[in-house]
Amino acid sequence: MLTALDAPEEVLDEDEREFVAQIRTHGWFGTHIYAEGDASGFSFTTGFCVTLNHPEVIVFGLDGEIAHDVLWDVFRDVRDGRPLRAGVRLDGVLADLPIYVFPVDVRHYEDHLGWSRWFYAGDAFPCLQLVWPDAAGVFPWEPEFTPEFVGLQPDLTTHGWRAALAL
Repeated sequence: MLTALDAPEEVLDEDEREFVAQIRTHGWFGTHIYAEGDASGFSFTTGFCVTLNHPEVIVFGLDGEIAHDVLWDVFRDVRDGRPLRAGVRLDGVLADLPIYVFPVDVRHYEDHLGWSRWFYAGDAFPCLQLVWPDAAGVFPWEPEFTPEFVGLQPDLTTHGWRAALAL
């Protein structure tokens, strides 16, 4: 897979060189997009695919620093042989709360994964959405989910989170 890691330095601008340098140094780069209007803030990785042969990860509704810490934990887990499995409840990723991850439909890439699309020169990379529960462990697709959190995590799957659950 050709990536921006393969580009000659002279064709990259300063921000692009710094972005690539971070991936060379750390194996990935985290981008945080702040909430704006009704749109929830989110964070996503670039570099997981090329460094770990694992899908990139996007998470919504978390503070940027918390999201970065969570994504670092995910990177270390995957590196250490514990990849994220889509559609199944996963424990031990987000402190003491369970999570799920689901494949992101490519139609959402343009709106949410700009730097990753630049790095991979298009949309030919997989991405998983990390979905967190409320404090009681209830997920957004469950009726008891805390109303104040509704809308913080848009569903980026093809047919909805419920359809993507591995039964």
